Amino acid sequence: MRMEVHVHGSIFICKGVRQSQVEQALRPWLEYLDVDTIAEAHSLEREEPGIVFDSKERTINVCWTGEVGRSFHSRLTEAFHNLGQLTEYASEIEVTYYPEHGDEEFYQMFVGPTPEAIHDFRRQCVVEDIAGMLSRHLGKQDVEQVSALVNQLFDGNLTAKRATGEESTASSTVIPLHPRNKHLH
Repeated sequence: MRMEVHVHGSIFICKGVRQSQVEQALRPWLEYLDVDTIAEAHSLEREEPGIVFDSKERTINVCWTGEVGRSFHSRLTEAFHNLGQLTEYASEIEVTYYPEHGDEEFYQMFVGPTPEAIHDFRRQCVVEDIAGMLSRHLGKQDVEQVSALVNQLFDGNLTAKRATGEESTASSTVIPLHPRNKHLH
């Protein structure tokens, strides 16, 4: 079963990383597309740049749409896992699947140098999202109280994972998103 997917976000790369290293890390994705370089990984949408490595800004900017099958997600996850060791700090990539039956599937994929960096970035994203939502309805002190609770929950979650040995050494994480959190162009 084929479906359309849109991958969107920016990944921040360490100083000195070359395009050949980026392409090697993204090899599972590139092989899935049957291309050799990121320049050949064209988006189905003409106005989208695809996968662009900017060595001066030290970013990989992704705005790519393609037609994929069932194994794409695992290949993309593998590629982002490989890319983690080349990153300076954690980043978020949004992945949206558009199956024929019409129920869109949204994922946040986090790429970073360490599981701790990803955990801290996820915490930051959640705190910012909640603070933004609550600040429209509550005062600053109430928002700060909820933000402090979220930070405690993330600390407790990390401590529990470490205690059970569940903490991953992976440099990427995939989280399903609620449909309201989708990226809009």
